Amino acid sequence: MRRDYVTLELSHVDRDGDRLPTAVLRYDGPTDLLEERLTDASGDPLDRERVDVAFRFQTADDDATGVFSLANRMTGEFVVEVNADAESVRDLVDAARRHDGPDDAEGCYRVVVSRDGEEVAAYEKRTLLVYDDEGSLLRQHSLIPSGVEL
Repeated sequence: MRRDYVTLELSHVDRDGDRLPTAVLRYDGPTDLLEERLTDASGDPLDRERVDVAFRFQTADDDATGVFSLANRMTGEFVVEVNADAESVRDLVDAARRHDGPDDAEGCYRVVVSRDGEEVAAYEKRTLLVYDDEGSLLRQHSLIPSGVEL
């Protein structure tokens, strides 16, 4: 799936927000491709347990950019990818940390995939892994719930 089919918009990342910080992935590509990526081999929609969220730096400078992605946990295949600036992802992580509820909460942030203004998929998540431009995990910049072993 081409990254230029997708744009990333953040909402509810302000300091006073009482709603879950949200990353909205607006998709403008072929519908059948998106539907295929958001389902498993049997045609069932991927649920939050089968989707991983990550950000991988492409550059390590002051205006750092990277790739924000959803991946199918079972296959490792990318579901949706979008080019993003690191500052936006930092804002999302910071807001999610402020909103982090008890360990039994469904999530501390949301990821929504939309097409033509309609929500196609939504996932409440507690984990967002951030990697440097060489593929090493940046624990201090990631959202990793307590008790999770990587």
